[in-house]
Amino acid sequence: MRDEAFEVFIEDIGEASFRTPALELSFEKYQKVLPKQFLEYWKEEGWCGYAEGLFWTVNPEDYEGLVERWLSGTPFETLDKYHVVARSAFGKLYAWGERNHRTLVILCPTSALIGIEKELRTPAKDPDIAAQVFFASKKKQELDMKDEAGKALFQRALKKLGPLAPDEMYGFEPALVAGGRNRLENLQKVNLFVHLAIVRELAEPRIPFAGVDPGAR
Repeated sequence: MRDEAFEVFIEDIGEASFRTPALELSFEKYQKVLPKQFLEYWKEEGWCGYAEGLFWTVNPEDYEGLVERWLSGTPFETLDKYHVVARSAFGKLYAWGERNHRTLVILCPTSALIGIEKELRTPAKDPDIAAQVFFASKKKQELDMKDEAGKALFQRALKKLGPLAPDEMYGFEPALVAGGRNRLENLQKVNLFVHLAIVRELAEPRIPFAGVDPGAR
């Protein structure tokens, strides 16, 4: 039975358009790594693509290599052990810290790591509530990308390129970090793992909030 937080998520994002059952081995692997609430969602919902593929919940094991590659040489590499629990259609990865239960966002299209180090170092008081808030706070506007004219891209990409498979994303070619333009005509349906590995090789990730103290006034 869905809890209130997940109902809020579904109300805004919509029901799953793709669903696959979570693997039994994954429950064993992550039962002491992720909050119990995440595993409850896996049990009830499986791993899914929501809003016609705008937002996906995923098997963290599939993303282990990508997380290691993207965080290598950054302050986040040793701050916590991160596991991707969800991603967007455009390669925005949501990585969950197993020790502190905080979310680091890996914004792959623009090669940026979004997180305030001081907050990421502070353990969540209740990991299960943190997991509920993670879902309840998701909004379509946050998950979509806008082109250089400020127009949302997802529905137009879906119409032009067709729906995504679980291992696919809409990627810019040429990549934005290589001078590509943020335009619909530059989007292609690509293998997520191959594309994001290439993007990582093209540029070192930026850390926009490095040195930010959320308690400072």
